[in-house]
Amino acid sequence: MKDMSDFITAFGPASIGNAGVGFDMLGLALAGAGDRVLARRTNGDRVTVSEVRGLDGELHPYLSTNADENTASIAAQALWDAHGDGGGVELKVHKGIPLQSGMGSSAASAVAGAVATNALLRTPLKIEALLPYALEGEKYASGGVHADNVAPSLFGGLVLCPAVLLPEVIQLPTPAGVSVVLLHPDLLVNTAESRRALPKSVSMKLWLEQQGLLAGFIHACETDNIDLMGKTLRDVVIEPHRKGNVVCFDDVVAAASKTGALGCTLSGSGPSIFALCKDPDARNVASAMEQACRVQGIGCQSWVSAMNAPGAFVESQL
Repeated sequence: MKDMSDFITAFGPASIGNAGVGFDMLGLALAGAGDRVLARRTNGDRVTVSEVRGLDGELHPYLSTNADENTASIAAQALWDAHGDGGGVELKVHKGIPLQSGMGSSAASAVAGAVATNALLRTPLKIEALLPYALEGEKYASGGVHADNVAPSLFGGLVLCPAVLLPEVIQLPTPAGVSVVLLHPDLLVNTAESRRALPKSVSMKLWLEQQGLLAGFIHACETDNIDLMGKTLRDVVIEPHRKGNVVCFDDVVAAASKTGALGCTLSGSGPSIFALCKDPDARNVASAMEQACRVQGIGCQSWVSAMNAPGAFVESQL
């Protein structure tokens, strides 16, 4: 039996889907949390998963080791089918992101699976070429091609990635002096179920308002206009239909606002909630958000990250 030194390890960071203002087309990488996928060549003929471990380091009680049901192996298999040169790949998936958390858990595994497998190729692809393969894994979990978690996890930073432009994405500049605070309450929200509960249409008035907010937010990022960023970090279309799944939402948002947050809203479909704030306010905002959550008897964890957090990378190489 080969030891762990035979494996390549890749890290895929957590991400904030939608980034509040850009449903399905804007995403933000988060430093400090992520999934690891270990990969090595085998004598087989396809990608397999030998283990999936949870946040506690123990074998995961229900995440599948069936390679057709794991986002890491689905992404890896898609890449290996296109560029592999014989043999197979064994993966070990080590989860560092809670499931159904609104932190891009399935995307991080898909990204780390693609990055680790890419490192096994005799001529690895450039990082930007891995997006379609990582999306294959995410498609299994979300039921559609939505890059707002995969793209920031792969590339880092703030990424504009509307489906109409894929596989092209646009990495946006991020204003200096702005931090991300993400709070994860100990709640579960199923992304696919949350998506099905959304309205099938919205009024022209709401659509125009949200388009204006997105355009303003992108301009704020391009011009380092922090005041404008605060005015435009709002979601008038999706948030009203999702915030009811997170019982502490209104109190957490109010606490963030009182301690200086520029804006605060759901991360993905929730239950995680994120805020943007000026760097000196970040720790106070995080503490206030945690307190507002815990006062309702809900456990939680928070992270503080730069807006330009790095994307996926290989941690160890053969």
